[in-house]
Amino acid sequence: MASKKTAAIIRGDGTGPELVDAMIKVLKTCNSEVELVLCDAGSDWWQKNGGNSYISPDVWKLLEESDACFKGPTTTLPVPNAPRSVAVSIRQKFELYANIRPIKTYKNQERQLDFVCVREATEGLYAGIEFKISDDSAIAIRKTTRKGCERIVTAGFKTARDRGFESVYAITKRNILKETDGIFWAAVEKTQEQFKNIRVEEYYIDNMTQQLVKNPERFNKSVLLSTNLFMDIISECASGHVGSIGNVYSGNYGDNYAMFEPAHGSAPKYAGQNKVNPVATILSGAWMVEYLGEKQISKAIFQATEDVINEGKYVTYDLGGSTTTSQMADQIALQAGNLLQRKK
Repeated sequence: MASKKTAAIIRGDGTGPELVDAMIKVLKTCNSEVELVLCDAGSDWWQKNGGNSYISPDVWKLLEESDACFKGPTTTLPVPNAPRSVAVSIRQKFELYANIRPIKTYKNQERQLDFVCVREATEGLYAGIEFKISDDSAIAIRKTTRKGCERIVTAGFKTARDRGFESVYAITKRNILKETDGIFWAAVEKTQEQFKNIRVEEYYIDNMTQQLVKNPERFNKSVLLSTNLFMDIISECASGHVGSIGNVYSGNYGDNYAMFEPAHGSAPKYAGQNKVNPVATILSGAWMVEYLGEKQISKAIFQATEDVINEGKYVTYDLGGSTTTSQMADQIALQAGNLLQRKK
């Protein structure tokens, strides 16, 4: 790398700290040169310190000074006075409009899938615009802008092009949400003119959810593209085919910054038990160092993780094994390090 890159690493809540430790061990074993700066944010920090954010001013400053950030799993408390989630706050602050989750199964899965979910991540119902109109009713506003739609649709088509995929499936409920999904669909039609080799098909979200359960293979080698809440639901549904939500990694990309995170929650009931699957955290970390220029390290970690899962000997309970979090991470680190040594 031309100059040393820095990444702010939020430990998170619940199982977050132990998963982040596992990820850091893998990166260090692979001799990553990215400077990892650990910090705290989330509900555990907020319950001790209070305030109107899960993120302190010092951590915001650290995020701003970093080249990218990593967010361990955090808890968002479902109570009216709790702040906006850490992920949503960072996405909106840095305009990380493209949330990308690959759905790729391993050899031991019954279904062999390979597609990518691309989700708008800054507006929609996650804009958090809601208010009570009486003691018995409330309204939430689904914010949709042409700018927001055009930039996520462009990101979806570019993802398809860069991966050699031939199809984009745009997911809407345009028969009901005529205005908001109408803006999204107009962006799809406009953007397709720049990517004439990529086929587009529209699915309504209810039908798409059924198809992902019934016949997900039909979406192989394609991008699933939608607005914030719809794609949050769809990508979670698709994740059910990957063996475990613990395998699903993601990146949140803007024009000048990115945040990486496992797709799953903090699982506080398992905190400190050295039990949960570290794959999503490790692969999100690998994606982060790829973004920061360490492509060979990222490639080795992905290959080692695939080999470990396919072998089935050192895997956690959710993948049918009895290995601990740290043992599985150690094995991935060992194999990734060996792969890099062979290439020297």
